[in-house]
Amino acid sequence: MMRSLWTAASGMTAQQFNIDTVANNLSNVNTVGFKKARADFEDLIYQTLRLPGTSSSINTEYPTGVQAGLGVKTASTQKMYTQGTPQKTENKLDLTIMGEGFFKVRLSDGTFAFTRNGSFKIDANGDLVTSEGYFLEPPIRFDLDVLQNSISISETGQVSYKTGVMPPDGQPKVAGSIKLYRFVNPTGLKNIGKNLVKETTASGQEFEGSASSKGFGKLLQGFVEMSNVQIVEEMVNMIVAQRAYEFNSKAIQTSDSMLSTAVGLKR
Repeated sequence: MMRSLWTAASGMTAQQFNIDTVANNLSNVNTVGFKKARADFEDLIYQTLRLPGTSSSINTEYPTGVQAGLGVKTASTQKMYTQGTPQKTENKLDLTIMGEGFFKVRLSDGTFAFTRNGSFKIDANGDLVTSEGYFLEPPIRFDLDVLQNSISISETGQVSYKTGVMPPDGQPKVAGSIKLYRFVNPTGLKNIGKNLVKETTASGQEFEGSASSKGFGKLLQGFVEMSNVQIVEEMVNMIVAQRAYEFNSKAIQTSDSMLSTAVGLKR
């Protein structure tokens, strides 16, 4: 059987995965805190017909070898943690991280996850939570008579507010401080959906810090970080992947035609 049939088939499979990755990026173009992914590929094993340096005579050797490549495979999908564009919302509970860092949340099973989505809410108990109801870590709790328009979150993460029973000129209460977390290899984080990622051995352990401190970004109140997906760039990537898919399919058709010619020699 001709190698090119299987080699081109692996190319079609790889480009299908490439299109899947691009499609997921485009589908999340308006997802707050979403980071685009890039599919990386690597060549497969080679069939060695002759090694470089093999003797061609008593005193000479072949300067090059003869190897047949056997296709391509997906090596990884890499998240691109470039800064997304801040979009103003004027919601006092919306936050954008300008720079490095993640928010830490506690899931319903007690484990922890991380997110760049700073679209927070206040639940019925006064706790600061995500859209899914996951608690921010460390916890931030407000009094139940909090005045939402009085909530202030500084660039360093300090959260203060006023309540309905306080005089207008009263000193604001401090609800706590929002911490940020970063990793030595953020591309090694595991995506679990809902704008959340989890720590893995590849990402390394979390580093806790304060916003605006060395190595961490600052917080912007009243803004959300939009997806870093660039539509034009993704459309170009889709066209390139589509053409590569077509070229591989042509290689299969050509190989099949060559086999048909070889079979027809007997007639």
